[in-house]
Amino acid sequence: MREAVREREFREYAEARQAHLRRNAYLLCGDWHLAQDLTQTTLMKLYAAWGRVRRDGNVDAYARTILTRTFIDQHRKGRWREEAVEEVPEAPEAEADAPELRLVMRSALMELPPRYRAVLVLRFWEDWSVEQTAEALRVTPGTVKSQSARGLKRLRGLVEGLVGEGSGR
Repeated sequence: MREAVREREFREYAEARQAHLRRNAYLLCGDWHLAQDLTQTTLMKLYAAWGRVRRDGNVDAYARTILTRTFIDQHRKGRWREEAVEEVPEAPEAEADAPELRLVMRSALMELPPRYRAVLVLRFWEDWSVEQTAEALRVTPGTVKSQSARGLKRLRGLVEGLVGEGSGR
């Protein structure tokens, strides 16, 4: 009986939060198929720890931590490799419209190294504190602060470059 309740609770959580986890995974890896794989891996790991996580309380934070660590671990292992292409696709034009700006921001975000990307997604998309981000990434708060600053500086430069290219400057 206890196992059936555990299964039902996890299934309800997974169904309710899967889309949110997949969006976060997409922000980290930039590919919907890989984001789905990351989400499934996250849910498998979460299921293995479900009893303990459920008792501790903050399931969403635990799931995001698993997601981020899984992304970094898989990227570090070289599972996801970029492929060279003959021609670089044109960057989208950025106007005041939110959809175009989102495309520019996403393109720029994908140009950042995985660590910077993970820090920026957790700090500014998920609105985590420096301490929460440091714990999730297993680094010091000082590292989170410096990677946030460096990542934002690089992101600004990339966005300016993409916007400049799109406007014909």
